[in-house]
Amino acid sequence: MAGVQLQRENISCSICLDLLKKPVTLNCGHSFCKNCIKDHWDSEEEKRMYSCPQCRKIFIPRPELKKNTMLADLVEELKKTGLHAAPAHHCYAGAEDVACDVCTGRKLKALKSCLVCLASYCEEHLQPHHQSSALKKHKLVEPSKNLQENICPRHDKMMDLFCRTDQQCICSLCSVDKHKDHDTVSAAEERTHKQRELDLSQEEVQQRLQGRDRDVKVLQQERKTLTLSADKAVKDTDEIFTEMKRLLQKRSSDVKQQIRSKLETEVRRVTDAEEKLRQEITELKKREAELKQLSLTQDHNQFLLNYRSLSALSPSSSIINVRPLRHFDDVTVAVAKLRGQLEDVLTETWTDISLAVAEVDVLLTEPEPDPEPKTRAEFFGYSQEITLDPNTANKHLLLSEGNRKVTFVKENQSYPHHTDRFTTSCPQVLSKESLTGRCYWEVEWTGEGVDVAVTYKNISRSESFFGFNDKSWALVCQQNSCKFFHNNIWTDVSDVKVSRVGVYLDHRAGLLSFYRVSDPMTLLHRVQTTFTEPLYAGVCFYFSPGDTAELCTQIEWNYFSSSVLNSVFKSFTSLFSRQQ
Repeated sequence: MAGVQLQRENISCSICLDLLKKPVTLNCGHSFCKNCIKDHWDSEEEKRMYSCPQCRKIFIPRPELKKNTMLADLVEELKKTGLHAAPAHHCYAGAEDVACDVCTGRKLKALKSCLVCLASYCEEHLQPHHQSSALKKHKLVEPSKNLQENICPRHDKMMDLFCRTDQQCICSLCSVDKHKDHDTVSAAEERTHKQRELDLSQEEVQQRLQGRDRDVKVLQQERKTLTLSADKAVKDTDEIFTEMKRLLQKRSSDVKQQIRSKLETEVRRVTDAEEKLRQEITELKKREAELKQLSLTQDHNQFLLNYRSLSALSPSSSIINVRPLRHFDDVTVAVAKLRGQLEDVLTETWTDISLAVAEVDVLLTEPEPDPEPKTRAEFFGYSQEITLDPNTANKHLLLSEGNRKVTFVKENQSYPHHTDRFTTSCPQVLSKESLTGRCYWEVEWTGEGVDVAVTYKNISRSESFFGFNDKSWALVCQQNSCKFFHNNIWTDVSDVKVSRVGVYLDHRAGLLSFYRVSDPMTLLHRVQTTFTEPLYAGVCFYFSPGDTAELCTQIEWNYFSSSVLNSVFKSFTSLFSRQQ
């Protein structure tokens, strides 16, 4: 029983305020009756965007509704136990909770607050609001401790009106007293307007969230790519350096082999020469002994006979000319010279290698904005297709050409009632498309004159011409002049007729420029400000029926690489080739 009671607070539909029937759960986690959320989304069909009534999360496209089996079972279990089951301890109101105003003794937590009764009710005491046809019309909201803030402190009446002039909630007596002659509407109507602004803000936040999610994914991919690139660079450079070391070792081995081969050859030559000298020395010593023996002979005849028999001394067969040698010192000098040349190559290319590493960069800041266009062809690069919104058109304005052309007429047009429509005193119309980012469009007009404007969507629909408030900016074009209006302040900008106006908007930069379409383009007036909401294009007529304006848009006009190291390697190889 306690487990069931624990769930009862969370199994009511926030749309019908009753127990969930055929409960379905959205991706955001909130649950509703299947028919309730279906009816709610049917009312949003025109916007092609579907929101959660609780958290306002936007869904595009419309999600498929699937039954929440667990919640359905909980609802059935609760129905079996009855609505008057004893409350669990956690259902009593604490210091931070909103207490039921009807409970006596220890009060239960309030399930809903009534804006008409200005009281809060627990589930049991809320039942009359579900059962009585009169009480069903009351507005139930989430439990609130601030219900008294809905009461006028001066007249002690419900504040169900909103003064747009003073931007505050008022009661009916305030509207004929302190706020007499002010622009007042019902609180519900103002809520509708503010809700549109809120929806636009939520849409913008959702778009920015989606954009930031995309940016996060891009950064994640960038980090992965950067890591892979660095790993590949380490692998490639290690292979190149290993190849250079292998080449050095091979050249070192070649030099050692050549030195030893040369040493063997030269030692053999020296040994052969030494052997021949030793043989000659032996012969000379033998001859020296014979000559000495002959010189000691006392008998003259014998001496002469023996002397005659002596053979002539053969000439020396080997003439050894030993010159001072540096032996293999030249080899050492040559290798030392190679080392110096290699050091020079590495020194010269090390800067290139360091620069190549230093140039590895990830662009994390937003790119610099493109310069403002100057030629018409450049402006058309930001061309924006714009159509006029029939729901905003004053009844003296006739739309044609696919809602791109508007004509000021005498006869009232049979437009249906719409809260966005400009009243009879304001022959104006807004674009259907909101304008953000960079946009360019052209307006061509005929007749006595026209206002070419941009405005926030929440501009008043009565007694508020473009340019006569702080929510709109207007270029007033007449037969022989142009004036710029904003916040009821005007500025002369041209003393010639401008029949085709180019409008350039950079919403983020807060830049709005009006041009006379020509070659080259002629700047009429530029505004530098801060735009806080999406803007809408606007057209307004002051003069005579028959004046026209047409919105025209025609488009007439690998991070670190091994290339440096490869270059070093080629120089390195070439250097060794020259040494050979």
